[in-house]
Amino acid sequence: MRERRDGRVGTVSGLALLAGGTAMAASVGGEHQSLSATLLLGVLALVLGHSLIEEIKRQARRASAGWTRKDTTNAVLLGLWTESALAVSILLLDTVPTRAVGLALAASYAAACGYFVTERRRAIATVAAEASSPDGVVPHHRHPGHVESAPLAATDEIRSAGPR
Repeated sequence: MRERRDGRVGTVSGLALLAGGTAMAASVGGEHQSLSATLLLGVLALVLGHSLIEEIKRQARRASAGWTRKDTTNAVLLGLWTESALAVSILLLDTVPTRAVGLALAASYAAACGYFVTERRRAIATVAAEASSPDGVVPHHRHPGHVESAPLAATDEIRSAGPR
């Protein structure tokens, strides 16, 4: 289902920072905290990472005709967090576990930025194709030789995978 709300900036950036900060707290506090506290922070970081991915999907798949200033801001902020995590892990972090988490965060932020841009461009292309299609149906080609449209409703008959 396509998101109909306007784009937002604070949610993607805030979730990215919360997930990164929680992961860093889990790795830094591993020597000083109990095992259960470290594991709890690690699980919390994973849950926040999942929330970040879902918010990126929601922001990227919203229905709008083009790339907006909020899209640019989200992509730039994710890129900025990538740069920051990389610089901090190289210059400031001195233990192997914290440096590994910092580098993993940098890679995760870069992947999240790429995922956001890719999904947003796909959503814009889909909106443009739906607008240019006379009946509002966009054919979904499964491979280069496939020409039929994908079933759109649950009432459409689904063909068996057997030979034709």
